[in-house]
Amino acid sequence: MSDQQRRGKYTAEFKQEGVRQVQTGQSIASVAIALGIPKASLSNWVRLHARGELVNTGSSPKDTLPVTPEQMELTRLRAENARLRMERDIAKKAAAYFAQDTLQGTPGFKK
Repeated sequence: MSDQQRRGKYTAEFKQEGVRQVQTGQSIASVAIALGIPKASLSNWVRLHARGELVNTGSSPKDTLPVTPEQMELTRLRAENARLRMERDIAKKAAAYFAQDTLQGTPGFKK
C-alpha cells in the first residue's frame, strides 16, 4: 500500500443518513465518530445539503438504485448501534475509574 490515503466512497443513502442525524440535533463530531467517517466529509455534506447540491456523485450502478425504507432503517440502526457502543465504553471506563478511587480508601489496598 502506498503512502497516499485512500478516499472513502459513500452512497447517497449513507450521506443522507449522516445529514439527517445532524439535522436532528446531534453534533457533527458525534455523528462522524458514530458513522466512522471524517468530520470534514460530514461537514461538507451538511453544507451541500443546505444548498440543495448534495447529489450522488458515484458512477457505479449500485449508487443509482433507489433506497428502500429497509435500507434506510438498517443504516440508521447501524449508526445507533455504533453510538450506543461508544456510550457503553465510556460508561465502563468511568465505572472503572470510580471503582479504583473507592478501592484506594479501603484498608489493605496496594497499588
